[in-house]
Amino acid sequence: MKKVLLLPFLQISSGHHQVADALAEYIYRLDQTISCKKIDILHYTYGRGERLISNLYLYAIQRIPRFYSWLYKTNAYKTAARDKTYYFYEMLFLRSMKELVEREKPDLIICSHSLPSYLLNLLKKKNVLNVPVINAYTDFFINNVWGIQSIDHHFVPSLDCKQILEKLGVKPEKITVSGIPIHPEISIAKKENEKPTYNVLIAGGSLGVGPIEKLLKQKNHKINFFVLCGKNIQLYNKIKQLKSELITPVRYIQDRNEMNDLYDQMDLILTKPGGITISECLRKQIPVFLYYGLPGQEEINKAYLESNGLVIKLNDGDQLEETILKFLEDEKEREEHLKRVTAHIHTFEDFTSVIQSYLL
Repeated sequence: MKKVLLLPFLQISSGHHQVADALAEYIYRLDQTISCKKIDILHYTYGRGERLISNLYLYAIQRIPRFYSWLYKTNAYKTAARDKTYYFYEMLFLRSMKELVEREKPDLIICSHSLPSYLLNLLKKKNVLNVPVINAYTDFFINNVWGIQSIDHHFVPSLDCKQILEKLGVKPEKITVSGIPIHPEISIAKKENEKPTYNVLIAGGSLGVGPIEKLLKQKNHKINFFVLCGKNIQLYNKIKQLKSELITPVRYIQDRNEMNDLYDQMDLILTKPGGITISECLRKQIPVFLYYGLPGQEEINKAYLESNGLVIKLNDGDQLEETILKFLEDEKEREEHLKRVTAHIHTFEDFTSVIQSYLL
């Protein structure tokens, strides 16, 4: 029986885990006899210490965002570079990564986070690892930590990223423009909304109840807001207490079929620039407004998406409801936006055949 090792990072729910889960589902559909195992190298190496690191990460992006942004850009995002050296990561994880691979004996490894990719790239350069490794990038850029030169294949989010890798010496045949891999249950077709009102989904339980209450000050009732609260029970309960016919809280949705059905009811999404949510909306061709980005990765995603016209930019001082309504009622602007999104997703290539080729 073939085995695939999927390597995200940290235990907290993130795009790295969602991409790993999506790829596992694709592999299961290719061949149900293939075993997929998802392992976080931090938890594998340090056990309960992983929770401390996760909490520090969450504290940094929430309480000291400017410092985290500076730290991330300084260490992981300056300019695209060939394989850089991070001795600190090697000291903490290289031995345990080698041990993990020797114990699991996978036929293929897929990295959905840059740190495992860096470590495996190094092991392959040292000729102590001959298992094929694929990078599955989870943002709309490639940070400097990702292993590059000795990685067997790259699933990139865009043609821009493919060109960056080619400039770094990666052969074109080793690069597949896959888009950020999302769950196969998120289908391309979108049902048409024939109701006289518009449905707008606010994704991201971290938005908080304050901005939600401002939505109640609408001047008309043309927009129904649905707030995806995630695991933020406090936000869900507060919105319920508002007893508004215009704003509906939605509990955490794990089932991708259910999430797909929710998307099909929406005319527009208001969200943060996380790779997975944006990629799901791009596939379903639902317009996206970005309300802000977390420091680090999301800041960079936001800049890329806005500069390429894949999302609608909200400027400071814009009246949210008026801006959304103006876009939804402007057929020409919606068509132009759809053309840009369609052109983007039409560059995507089949990545399941690449996975299959390594497991034959």
